[in-house]
Amino acid sequence: MAWIQFIFGSTPDDAEALSDHLLECGASAVTFQDNEDQPIYEPEIGTTPLWAATNVIALFDATTDVDIIISMLTSMMAPAPVPNYRIEAVEDKDWVREWMDNFHPMSFGERLWICPSWHTPPQEGAVNIMLDPGLAFGTGTHPTTALCLNWLDQADVKDKIVIDYGCGSGILAIAAALLGAKKVIGVDTDPQALEATQANAERNGVVIDTYLPDDCPAETCDLLLANILAGPLQSLSEHLAGLTKSGAPIVLSGILDVQAQDVSESYQPWFDMEAPILKDEWVRLVGQKR
Repeated sequence: MAWIQFIFGSTPDDAEALSDHLLECGASAVTFQDNEDQPIYEPEIGTTPLWAATNVIALFDATTDVDIIISMLTSMMAPAPVPNYRIEAVEDKDWVREWMDNFHPMSFGERLWICPSWHTPPQEGAVNIMLDPGLAFGTGTHPTTALCLNWLDQADVKDKIVIDYGCGSGILAIAAALLGAKKVIGVDTDPQALEATQANAERNGVVIDTYLPDDCPAETCDLLLANILAGPLQSLSEHLAGLTKSGAPIVLSGILDVQAQDVSESYQPWFDMEAPILKDEWVRLVGQKR
């Protein structure tokens, strides 16, 4: 099937309503896109902010009558005008295959690999985490995840208790389990992330205990991993310190380089903090519990 897409220039205040109108007009899909390369690093919990300049992109069957769509929108949005737009043809492709072809096995250090399920693990005898892109975050492509995986690749976690705080897809928790940890706990505020962690753990043949923060047992660990964001990491510093055994390391990421000093200072009352390790604009912080 061939397609066309309408691309409307919009704003955060108008984008949701415009999306609803386009779906009523018969759009097969509507997506939002940043139109000015404006990053959104730390949204408030429970919010999904949009960019100051947001493109609303609606996909329609190529046989759609463009004039009818614009006429319907004009009626729905009156007295407000229809935003500026352009129309583009979309090449017909096997979109599932196109999507799958974008993901390949990735190595992290000497022994850790992340492999999509449709690929054969490339290195026999390596620690292979079978993980597909999904709804919860974390497939190893983001610098913060890569920083944590590279650290784990060099670490000795055999027979240790590990907490992955903010587990997302469970990628770090699963890596720790496959590397020999005797018990791994995943914590996240999003129930969907806990479901994803359990599904991915089952696929990899490991057991991860998952909890919402309020339900997490007060058990101290031999290693705490927290790949979240700078704001939550700072507010959680005392709590995470309380979950970490004396002498144990804590690994923190999700931190922009300009935020590293403030986050490090938040943990210094309990940890001896090492210098940050930088990848692109992001850093990893490691500390040793006193």
